[in-house]
Amino acid sequence: MERREIAALLAYIGRLDPRTIRTDQGEARDQLDQWHELLGDDNDDVPMTTRHGWDARIAARQHIRTSPYQILPADIARPWESYRRNRLARHSDPTPSVDPDDQAAWTAELIGTRRAVAAGTAQPAQARAITTGRHAVNQKLEARLREIGSCIPPAARAALAPYRPSRAAREAAVAQGLPDALSVRCAWCLAQPGEPCRRRKIGPDGSARGTAPCSTHPSRLDLATAQQAEQVQQPAVA
Repeated sequence: MERREIAALLAYIGRLDPRTIRTDQGEARDQLDQWHELLGDDNDDVPMTTRHGWDARIAARQHIRTSPYQILPADIARPWESYRRNRLARHSDPTPSVDPDDQAAWTAELIGTRRAVAAGTAQPAQARAITTGRHAVNQKLEARLREIGSCIPPAARAALAPYRPSRAAREAAVAQGLPDALSVRCAWCLAQPGEPCRRRKIGPDGSARGTAPCSTHPSRLDLATAQQAEQVQQPAVA
């Protein structure tokens, strides 16, 4: 605060608590010098107000309202330090806009942003929360998925086909209207939907030592065929 702001604050406090009023000119000057020394112009300056919630008059009024003791500069400085700590605790450093290879500029922007947040001239930058549910889905992304039918574009899917032949064969079969065996649970090896069938590895002593992927069990394909036929019949019945 500047001297004139501190003088205005002391005048405001004097209206609320007459004990702080100094009638002698020398005492009033000493009081103003003391408050300016503790709250005034330096790196730890306590401002009169900020754009984001701080007002020294509110801190003074709160102290006078709740404490029987005469107000001191520390009763303004303590709430200000709490205000600064709270804002910095809610601040997550955003990525600076400068070239990351310029370490000096990168650090300077980070420090400048933190000081602005602590001083109340900028709002804390909070990390974006992870959201879930249908309402959190981006509408443009949803429309794009409906358009292409998959999160993998057709061109990318075709380029990946040589590197995953089993999946490519499965997708081709589904495109032709054939049942997708991996859409159901296998009753033989208990493979879950989306997982390939597996066969047990039996050790010399007859106990199971593990499992290994294998071709789809016939019973699973039969179950997928029956499920597909049932799904086709349901709309017809309706």
